[in-house]
Amino acid sequence: MQNNPLVTIICLCYNHESYVVETLNSVINQLYPSIELIIVDDCSSDNSKTIITTWLEKIPEIQFIANETNLGNTKSFNKALKLAKGEYVIDLAADDVLLPNCVALQINAFKNSQYTNLGVVYGNVELISEKGTFDSYYFPVNNQKKAIENRITGDIYQSVLSGGNSICSVSAMIKKTVFDRLQGYDETLAYEDLDFWIRASRVYEFDFIDEDLVQKRIVANSLGSDFFKKRDNRARKINHSTYLILKKAIALNQTRTEDLAIQKRVHHEIIHTLRINDFGLFLKLIGLRILLMKRKFVIY
Repeated sequence: MQNNPLVTIICLCYNHESYVVETLNSVINQLYPSIELIIVDDCSSDNSKTIITTWLEKIPEIQFIANETNLGNTKSFNKALKLAKGEYVIDLAADDVLLPNCVALQINAFKNSQYTNLGVVYGNVELISEKGTFDSYYFPVNNQKKAIENRITGDIYQSVLSGGNSICSVSAMIKKTVFDRLQGYDETLAYEDLDFWIRASRVYEFDFIDEDLVQKRIVANSLGSDFFKKRDNRARKINHSTYLILKKAIALNQTRTEDLAIQKRVHHEIIHTLRINDFGLFLKLIGLRILLMKRKFVIY
């Protein structure tokens, strides 16, 4: 590894006019010296594009992609990924903030990790309000600001399958070769992180940095809140994507233990679909549950 390998940060913006400048400043103010920034505005309906364009007047060499139509996160990210020259990649939302030593700590973790097949490093995150005030930590910490619960590292595939809080996506740095091998995000899905972590952890090891790396903003209209809406088209797409992700994951499983791990998440989703009255999706998930019960593996 080079002393300062290039890190590509892909910043995705959609209606983040209130936050995007703070986010972009957090990138250029990193203590790490070798960073490539690619900004994508996904056809925002607010003033995000104008604000970004004005910000870029002082740094015109930064790449900026302004989508003419709204493509969504997965397609927008993959579009920028094709331009990325970095050895490592960070997927940054335009309402989150990188702490100044974020990239330096991540690169140091890659350099010094005990794992030989390391594909992803991630750390802890400060959750902040829309106004930027501190709320809590993603992984609860002790008085020394260290995670109370030990994180599973190395082979975390089963942990991801079972639905454990194994990763905080916004704090992750990923080797570009991981994206290349997995062909980026699955553009057929409404959201990207769960599917990508499942596919990546099937092949690569993960490591954890017990430090705060990012401030993640809690906003009222976040994608996470849409999982729980009833009779909502966006919610249906998101929850159907979860079903597709689980179906794909089952095809990756190689042991009965892995099937048992994913059964926990399938069971959780079955209960969830009943709560949101999506009975069509409920029946599809029951089908996955039956498949898992019937599957047998040949032991050589």
